[in-house]
Amino acid sequence: MPSSSPFTRKGRALLPGQHSELTLIDADGSGRQVILTADEIIEAPNWTPDGTALIFNAGGEIWRIGIDGTRLTRIETGMIRDLNNDHVLSPDGQTIYLSNQKDGALYAVGIDGGEPRLVSNAHITPFHYYLHGVSPDGTTLSYVAVEGPAGAKRINIFTIPAAGGPDTRLTDASYPNDGPEYSPDGQWLYFNAERAAKVAGHAQCFRMKPDGAGIEQLTFDERVNWFPHPSPDGQSVVYISFPPGTLGHPPDKDVILRFMRPDGSGQRDIVSLFGGQGTINVNSWAPDSRRFAYVAYPVAR
Repeated sequence: MPSSSPFTRKGRALLPGQHSELTLIDADGSGRQVILTADEIIEAPNWTPDGTALIFNAGGEIWRIGIDGTRLTRIETGMIRDLNNDHVLSPDGQTIYLSNQKDGALYAVGIDGGEPRLVSNAHITPFHYYLHGVSPDGTTLSYVAVEGPAGAKRINIFTIPAAGGPDTRLTDASYPNDGPEYSPDGQWLYFNAERAAKVAGHAQCFRMKPDGAGIEQLTFDERVNWFPHPSPDGQSVVYISFPPGTLGHPPDKDVILRFMRPDGSGQRDIVSLFGGQGTINVNSWAPDSRRFAYVAYPVAR
């Protein structure tokens, strides 16, 4: 298991005595395996559709590692080197769609790297794209936009053609919405929102039709629930659960990765860990739906 950090330090830093652990686990909570430890922040693993590797981000760059913890390589992204942890792979595994923190735009690059292609649009008012999903046919991306000037920002869900084209608004709300991700049959978008919150920050998991209609609430507890990720076989959803009173999805929290069925039934804990931001911001299910990947951030006591 590699224990060195070839990654650039950028943005959030680890706490004293803390490190990142890229981890695989079975959906029932067994078989936990740490395949990479790092002394810098690594975040948001995607599992490649061929089942051989994970794609994750670190220091504003995108990296690839074999699921056995070998063959760690950086994926070339040209002049785009300020990438955040919101990225997805096309269904055929040949393209990575990327969110760039510096300009707030969306890009696409081949799985082997190169100069990224701009996907998103320019807007008159501030409009920052955060990517979360791709439709099963690979034609449409789902994302969250932080729109509007400072002091009047709104966080809503949109889609855009993967080839580039007009933005389509799916929500138009003053409360935050986040993490929109397609079900494998393309019939639903799973997301989290403060739609039902009576206090600020109390996000729960929801799903809606891809046109924004038919919203259904899936979780109803006192915890703060984010980023519901459907499995490739459509039978399971994993999401991250923060302690009550959490605002947003911050780092360095005692969190729980939880399981539910697509309709919200059968909820149970999978694993508890110290993490939060970066742990499972994007879908990280294995193609066989038996395992998924996440990042923990333990601190030496």
